[in-house]
Amino acid sequence: MEAEKKPPAVSDVGAWAMNVVSSVGIIMANKQLMSSSGYAFAFATTLTGFHFTVTALVGWISNATGYSVSKHVPLWELVWFSLVANTSITGMNLSLMLNSVGFYQISKLSMIPVVCLMEWVLNSKHYTTKVISAVVVVAAGVGICTVTDVEVNAKGFICACVAVFCTSLQQITIGSFQKKYNIGSFELLSKTAPIQAISLIILGPFVDYYLNGRSLLNYNFSGGATFFILLSCSLAVFCNMSQYLCIGRFSATSFQVLGHMKTVCVLILGWILFDSALTVKNIMGMLLAIMGMVVYSWAVEAEKKAATPIPRNKSDMLDGEDVPLKARVSGLPTVDLEEGEMKS
Repeated sequence: MEAEKKPPAVSDVGAWAMNVVSSVGIIMANKQLMSSSGYAFAFATTLTGFHFTVTALVGWISNATGYSVSKHVPLWELVWFSLVANTSITGMNLSLMLNSVGFYQISKLSMIPVVCLMEWVLNSKHYTTKVISAVVVVAAGVGICTVTDVEVNAKGFICACVAVFCTSLQQITIGSFQKKYNIGSFELLSKTAPIQAISLIILGPFVDYYLNGRSLLNYNFSGGATFFILLSCSLAVFCNMSQYLCIGRFSATSFQVLGHMKTVCVLILGWILFDSALTVKNIMGMLLAIMGMVVYSWAVEAEKKAATPIPRNKSDMLDGEDVPLKARVSGLPTVDLEEGEMKS
C-alpha cells in the first residue's frame, strides 16, 4: 500500500527537470527581451503580470475542459497570498535597482536559511546536521561563483529584507495550502494566478515607471519583442506549474537548495550563448555548489529512511500478540489458531 501512495521517481525527476529547463529558458528569453542589446523591454513587473495572465488563462481552459477540478479555497487567503507574492516580486525588482548585483545575489542566497528558520517556527520542522552542512556548502558554492561587488544602502537593504521575507513566506505557504485544502499544485496555481495577474497588470506599469522612468505606452512593440514576450509567457506557465509542484511534493527548503542548479545552468549557458566570462573562481564555486546539492539530496533521503518505520517480517508477525487469530488464504483450508481445527 505504501508503494502505491509514493509518487513515481520519474515524476519527481520530471518536476525538477521542468522547473530547471523552464526557469533557465525564461531567463535566457528575458535577457534577450530586456537587455539594451536586445529589445530593451525594461518593464519587469508588467512582464510578470503578463506571465500570470497567460497562466490564469491556461488554468481557466483546464477547468473548463474538465482536465482539472476546482476546489474551494477562501478568497481572503488567496488575496493574502497574492499580496505576499506580489510584494516579493516588487521587492526583488527594487532590490536589484537600489543595490549592487553582488548584494542582490547575497540576498537571494539568504533565502535558504530564512526558509529553514521559518519552516522551523511555523511548521516545527527540524533539520539534521548533515542537511544543515549541505545547505551551507551549496550557499558557499553559489556565493563564490555569483557574488562579486557588494554595495548596499539603507533603502536597498530594506527592500531586500522585505523581498526575502515575502518570497520565503510565499514558498512555505504554497506547500501549506496544498496540504490544508487537499488541493493539487496546478489547481492552486489556477486560483492564485488571476488575482496576481489583475493586480500586477494594474500596478506593474507604475512600478516599472518608478524603477526606470520609462512608460509602457511609449514602447515600440516590434515583431521580435512580441515573439519573446509570448515565449517568456509560455515558459512562465511551466515555470509556475513546476514551482508549485516541487514545493508541494518536497519542501520550500529543497526547492531553494536544489533550485540553485538553475544558477549553475544560467552561468554555463551565459558563457556559451552570450560570451559571458567564466573564471576558475566561477568553476570552483559551481563544483562546490553541485557537490552540496548531491550531499543535500543524500542527507534528505537518509533522513526519510530513518523516519520510516521498518516493517516486521513474517516470523516477527507470527510471534507477535497483534496477529489475527484467523489466517485465511483464498481457495485453501484455514486453521483456527485457537482451536487447532482445520476448516474448509
